[in-house]
Amino acid sequence: MGLSAATTAALRDGGLDPDAIETIARLAVAEDLDGGLDVTTVATVPAGHHSRGAFVPRRPGVVAGLPVAAAVLEVVVGDGLRLERSVADGAAVAAGTEVLVAHAPTAAMLTAERTALNLLGRLSGIATATRAWVDAVAGTGAAIRDTRKTTPGLRALEKYAVRCGGGVNHRMSLSDAALVKDNHVVAAGGVGVAFRAVRGRFPGIPLEIECDTVEQVAEAIAEGADLVLLDNMSLDDTRRAVALARAQGGVRLEASGGLTLATARAVAETGVDFLAVGALTHSSPVLDIGLDVTAAR
Repeated sequence: MGLSAATTAALRDGGLDPDAIETIARLAVAEDLDGGLDVTTVATVPAGHHSRGAFVPRRPGVVAGLPVAAAVLEVVVGDGLRLERSVADGAAVAAGTEVLVAHAPTAAMLTAERTALNLLGRLSGIATATRAWVDAVAGTGAAIRDTRKTTPGLRALEKYAVRCGGGVNHRMSLSDAALVKDNHVVAAGGVGVAFRAVRGRFPGIPLEIECDTVEQVAEAIAEGADLVLLDNMSLDDTRRAVALARAQGGVRLEASGGLTLATARAVAETGVDFLAVGALTHSSPVLDIGLDVTAAR
């Protein structure tokens, strides 16, 4: 069976492909079962036993991935599942909030439990961390942006979680935008040469170029760059790069490298447009969420 209309709609509203999410759910459950049975559940849960299961954060945070957890439950439980959502993805919740309640046969619910919690906790952790960065730069005009440092196979979900936390996405893949980095510059023979090479081969593609020095920024701007990545620049050099960009008008700047939550506001106040934070997707701690089950009958 496919996903329910409600879950399908919720995934699409979040910019996610329901078919792709169903595939992820099935693969994750299959990994957990490893071709066998949930032996503990089969041995301990009586036939016909039904339960109410509440997904409850143990700590405050920003929830993300409720329709993904629902997809896992629907894949495992099938008929006999009823879901109640009390909040939407992106909501800040207190510890102890029942963010999703499932009414289902107990055995199937317990088989789906860990897979659903793994995904929900992972995505909620990313959303929670992103919100902290967004709050840190509030009012500066700078946006928090992710990178491609994502878990293989889960990029769409992790970038969705960034959006739930109030961040914005960088490119989703190598093919939808160009980012000329230091290794490309070395191979091409210079910032300007690399820039012209991409513009000549792919004239319509969004193009960002990484610069290590203010001199490279000036070169990139002279070539016609409209987005420049400032790699590991000091605050003083970042301010100088911002002055160059503003003098040209329309050139956007993204700070990257060595950023921390403690320094985020100072970097944002230099006038850059984006802060690129790879840690959002590669290092955010999981939000601790549990499943509290009570017998229905």
